[in-house]
Amino acid sequence: MLSLIDTRPFPALPAAFNMAGHVLAAGQSNPGKPALVILHPERDEVLCFADVSARVRGCATALLGIGLQPGDRVLMRLANGPAFPIVFLGALFAGLVPVATSAALTEGEITRLALRADPKLVIANPGIPLPRHPAPVIAPDCAAWASLPPAPLHMGDPHREGYIVFTSGSSGEPEAVSHAHRAILARQAMHAAWEGLIPDDRLLHAGALNWTYTLGTGLLDPWTLGATAVIPAAGTQPTALPTLLARSQATIFAAAPGVFRQMLRAGLPALPHLRHALSAGEALPPALRDDWQRQTGTAVHEALGMSELSTYISGAPHRPAPPGTAGYVQPGRLVACLDDSGNPVPRNTPGELAVSTADPGFMRGYLGRPPPEGPWFRTGDVVTMSDTGAITHLGRKDDLMNAGGFRVSPLDIEAAFHDLPGLTTCAAAEVEVAPGTRIIALFYEGSCRIDATLLHQRAELALARWKQPRHYQHLDSLPRTANGKLIRRALGPLFQRPDP
Repeated sequence: MLSLIDTRPFPALPAAFNMAGHVLAAGQSNPGKPALVILHPERDEVLCFADVSARVRGCATALLGIGLQPGDRVLMRLANGPAFPIVFLGALFAGLVPVATSAALTEGEITRLALRADPKLVIANPGIPLPRHPAPVIAPDCAAWASLPPAPLHMGDPHREGYIVFTSGSSGEPEAVSHAHRAILARQAMHAAWEGLIPDDRLLHAGALNWTYTLGTGLLDPWTLGATAVIPAAGTQPTALPTLLARSQATIFAAAPGVFRQMLRAGLPALPHLRHALSAGEALPPALRDDWQRQTGTAVHEALGMSELSTYISGAPHRPAPPGTAGYVQPGRLVACLDDSGNPVPRNTPGELAVSTADPGFMRGYLGRPPPEGPWFRTGDVVTMSDTGAITHLGRKDDLMNAGGFRVSPLDIEAAFHDLPGLTTCAAAEVEVAPGTRIIALFYEGSCRIDATLLHQRAELALARWKQPRHYQHLDSLPRTANGKLIRRALGPLFQRPDP
């Protein structure tokens, strides 16, 4: 049996479509229901679906009123707050193209990204670095927009450019990813096949709204079903999330693994309303998953995805992922595990994960680069596909290490140390200790350095000899992107020889 899974058909595409209109439709039947809750330290800021609709439509009117034309790009320099979703959907509603960016980017970083996106307008909160770019800059004014007459919904080809996001940059320079309006239709399968999301849910996502994980799972998906999106205010620290999670009465919690780790360390109150949690962005260590379930009594369902497609492999409440796996291919997908020649490998054989370029959720392309060609987009993730279809993630293709002629996944090594007392988190990487000589090293965070004897003993107990790290190094913090994703390629330059 070959490593290819076909769960099509793809979702049907209408002749004319608008993503914002699709996302807002469900809320029209319950206009007084809370749509967005922003959690501040001492208060909640709430917008009902009628408030959101009025502000989105008014935002569209305001943007068209200053002379923007459908297809023009709008660069967003906005913090986690109500203005972010209003501007994002308001631009889409008008046929404009919102460009979501991280508020944490410096002037130099956002200038480089703006040169690629070439926006006609920048909308920014005060104090957030702006690009050196000729586009005019305005501040969001959601209250004023709510009083404007509503703009007509811009309908058009579902394949036309809808919005732009940037990859995390964890494996190199961030790419500008152009998505079509149709992308939202491919997310429908996730509601059941990963999120377990229903209209009565209150979903709290701990990430920044510019991240595709937060933007989709934390905002667009709840609103598509008429559920409530709950977002921590800008500047909220992970240690404050346990209290906010309890106060918000969230039924689903979503975050990256690092956030779960910090919350567990801070201590969790009783969470009687929580049904389950969601994790994505990087691999969730089994020990961390077990610790969350032990303390909360709720499961964590993991998903594998990317900025170019969002999630497409996951476990779910009705079909949990088998232990040690990322889950199953979602409905409406075509996925394969390929060899170097582009052919599906036999089941249970490592290969590179690939997705169909015909998937409606797949990007239009990277700005400044030719559009993707061929039937498959190779993701760079190395996986195995079991006889039952469960996917086991072995790591990124460029992260796999060569130890004595054996290919070793850093995830295997890291999993062996995650429950070691005194170790907070860790990352394995291959480092060059002398010209032509490379070894496996383990970099770790913790309150203090751990005795090397304990580290070696754990490795000998849990890992085959060729997988055992030859070097251990304590770091104050592992290198990460603004969204918390590990930058593994940055570990090598941090290598320091042990004192003689």
